[in-house]
Amino acid sequence: MNLLYPSIPRAHLAAMLRLAAVGAVVAAAYGALHDQVSYAISSEYFTKMKFQQFAWADVGLPPRAFASEVGALGTWWVGMIAGWSLGRVGFADPTRVARRDVVRAFAVVAGTAVVCGVAGGVVGAAASRGDLSGWREWRRNLWLDDTPSFVVVAYLHLASYVGGALGLVLAVIDARRRRGPTRSAAAASSRPT
Repeated sequence: MNLLYPSIPRAHLAAMLRLAAVGAVVAAAYGALHDQVSYAISSEYFTKMKFQQFAWADVGLPPRAFASEVGALGTWWVGMIAGWSLGRVGFADPTRVARRDVVRAFAVVAGTAVVCGVAGGVVGAAASRGDLSGWREWRRNLWLDDTPSFVVVAYLHLASYVGGALGLVLAVIDARRRRGPTRSAAAASSRPT
């Protein structure tokens, strides 16, 4: 597989686009739920920062609903990339991959994002009890009333994105491990020496 000039069989393109779409939907749902938890921890993270960043998408929803909209808009593209990437590593080949393998791959990505997000929240909670002088500009620029809670959510969000990327890597490794040798490795081993 050449990453600069990929060769995509036409028969696989529709399946790859479906995987990208499923990834986008799954990630948007995850983001909407994730931001409900985040909003419960620090509404200021949204009211004083995220809502301004996504002001273009404000259609007058109540704050909690707008937080879910922000979560969906902030994560759908991660899932689309993950779905497309899974398609590139072979999940788009309908003759080789069962639906349960695709579900497993998406579960690995989402599960890793959740675990990393929780870990980020725990690290953020510990950091919020310490010296917050490094957050002075954030506090001043955003007029924060509850900086410790803002810090927890900032760590939670960063760790969730890292978890999504790590989850994709783990899903690809798991898929390759479960499938055994790749076509190129199998072809190389069948050549006479």
